[in-house]
Amino acid sequence: SRYYREVLPGEIVKISRHDVQTLDVVRRPEGDPSAFCIFEYVYFARPDSIFEGQMVYSVRRRCGQQLAIEAPVEADLVSTVPESATPAALGYAQKCGLPYVEVLCKNRYVGRTFIQPNMRLRQLGVAKKFGVLSDNFKGKRVVIIDDSIVRGNTISPIIKLLRESGAKEVHIRVASPPIRFPCYMGINIPTKEELIANRPEFRDLANYIGADSVVYLSVEGLVSSVQESIKARQDNNPKTQKSFIGKLGHCTACLTGDYPVELEW
Repeated sequence: SRYYREVLPGEIVKISRHDVQTLDVVRRPEGDPSAFCIFEYVYFARPDSIFEGQMVYSVRRRCGQQLAIEAPVEADLVSTVPESATPAALGYAQKCGLPYVEVLCKNRYVGRTFIQPNMRLRQLGVAKKFGVLSDNFKGKRVVIIDDSIVRGNTISPIIKLLRESGAKEVHIRVASPPIRFPCYMGINIPTKEELIANRPEFRDLANYIGADSVVYLSVEGLVSSVQESIKARQDNNPKTQKSFIGKLGHCTACLTGDYPVELEW
C-alpha cells in the first residue's frame, strides 16, 4: 500500500478498482473556518499519520518545543511515560538543551489498565505496567513529559514509583492544554465532573499528584504548533493550499468550550 492523499473535509469519495473519484464536497457554512479536531494531533492519531499535509509526529515534537519555551525548569534530564509522548519529550529536551533519557520501560506481560473495574486496580495496574530504569535518574531532577492529564489517576503512581526509586525531583510538563469541556463531535471524553481540570484539586495539582511542579501547554501554544507548517505552505503556495483546507481553523471545543457548530438541546 502507498499513501495517495487525504480525504478533504466534507468530501465524499468513491474508490474503485480503476480510480478514486470525488462525488461531492460538503462545504462549511460561508465564512466559517475548517474545524479539524485538534486532539487528533495531541493524542488520538498514530504518530505516522498525515493530516493537513503534515505528519502528526512532527506536530507533537513542535508541541514539546513550544512547551519548553513556555515552561522551562531547572532539571538534569527529560523523559516520558512510554511511549505516546516521546515526540513531545524529544522536542522539549532539544529546546532546553537537556539529555533525553529513558526512566521507565514497559512491562509487556501486563494487560490494559483502563479496563480494570475500579480505580484502585487501575492504579496498581499502572505501577505494574512499568519497569524502573533507576540507574538512569537516581539522585537527579527529572522532567516527565506527558501528552495529556485527563483524570490525574495514571500519573500519580508513576511519580511515586520514580521518587521511591531515587528521583530527587519530578516535574510534570503536559504537551496539551487541560481538557475542561465535553465533546459533542463523537469523541468519548469523561464527564465534566471526572475531568481533573474542573475539580478543586486542580488548584494545587502538583501537590495532588505528588509532583514538584505541573505546567500544561497553552491553547495558543498548541494551535501555533499545529498551524505553523500549514501557514508556511499556504504562504509559499496560497492557491493550492487554500483550496485544500479552506479557511484555516481547528476545533478546540474540549479545551475552550468554543464549539464549531451551534449546539441544539
